[in-house]
Amino acid sequence: MYKEQRQERIIQLLRQQGQASVTFLSQQLAVTKETIRTDLAKLQRDGLVVRHHGGVSLKKHLMQNELLQDDNLDISHLMPTHYRTHSVHHQKGAAKDMVGKVCVFGSFNVDIVAKVDRFPKNGETLIAKETTFGPGGKGANQALAAHSAGARVHFATKVGKDQFNQFAKNHFDSSGMESFSIYEAADATTGSAVIYVNDAGENFIAICPGANQTVSDVEVADLMPFLRESKVLLVQLENNFDAIDGVMKLAKGLNIQVILNPAPYAPEVDTFIANADIITPNETEASQISGVEVIDIESAKQAAQVIHQRGANNIIITMGKQGALLFDGEQYSHIPSYSAVAVDTTGAGDAFNGALAASLAKGKNLAQSALYATAFASLAVEREGAANMPNNSLVEARMLQQQVSITAL
Repeated sequence: MYKEQRQERIIQLLRQQGQASVTFLSQQLAVTKETIRTDLAKLQRDGLVVRHHGGVSLKKHLMQNELLQDDNLDISHLMPTHYRTHSVHHQKGAAKDMVGKVCVFGSFNVDIVAKVDRFPKNGETLIAKETTFGPGGKGANQALAAHSAGARVHFATKVGKDQFNQFAKNHFDSSGMESFSIYEAADATTGSAVIYVNDAGENFIAICPGANQTVSDVEVADLMPFLRESKVLLVQLENNFDAIDGVMKLAKGLNIQVILNPAPYAPEVDTFIANADIITPNETEASQISGVEVIDIESAKQAAQVIHQRGANNIIITMGKQGALLFDGEQYSHIPSYSAVAVDTTGAGDAFNGALAASLAKGKNLAQSALYATAFASLAVEREGAANMPNNSLVEARMLQQQVSITAL
């Protein structure tokens, strides 16, 4: 065992035990006490542990406070390996050949979906053809999309201590994602969403955020090791804004590429733009952010220019059947849509963003990744349910069948 792995294991044991003796650590790691003392000296210099007579304990809160209060986010002095918290779950037998890791911080909701012929008018009661109950939330959907697109994924979310708690855990256990952190709120319910889907595949949604809005500074700090080993961070706007701001700043301090999906729109999005490398509004959100009504490619170009002037480096405006507009501050590009038979468009944006993050994490450039994400989303809308995502092989097949190409504008 290399010393970095050994020191990581010490941190894991301290997470589990609270504190430990040198003798105990020596026995667990099958090394001499002198080796353990050398490791502890290194961990103490890094500010991760506190040594005391005969043993050691984890300096957890001091480490988190230092991280959160450092305006420059200089965390290079922290341990170069990673630790795991008790709230983290790892999937057994995670694929070893997948490359690129994505950290998704976002919401989990329980979705209640009613399928109707048409949307009800004010005061009208309709008989739904079917009602389904399943996992959702933009964060959870995007994490699942990134996993389905072939990325290694760590997903962090927060739920209530209610009847939906175990439902969430069972969903993530069965998802196949590499790891996930589930925080729990004692005084808030698990998030939920009521969704109407009509025969045209269109939808409208009402969300109760619940525990998603209660992520603490300490829980944000706990994501640091997962961010350190990721290439991309993906966030949305269904969590409390101070938590979103905190995790984005951590990622920026670690030089990790940050994707901001500004959905659902909130005026506070302006405060996050400077810490995002890529912002991915749909046409409605782009209109709200820029003040320019997006109805076609030309108006999307105007909106993208305004958003760029507000500090965004790269903008991708998704426009459904009109495809997507990409602007990097200098060049506009148009990505046509792939042909698809829409069944349920509820998770189209989530599919796009998760696939975009996965492709970037695998080393593709932004234009290539946006094209891949467009193909991925075209397959997702042909499936029922926002969490029902296609796999990478299906996406590659569609890209071969439909020769869609990016056009410089």
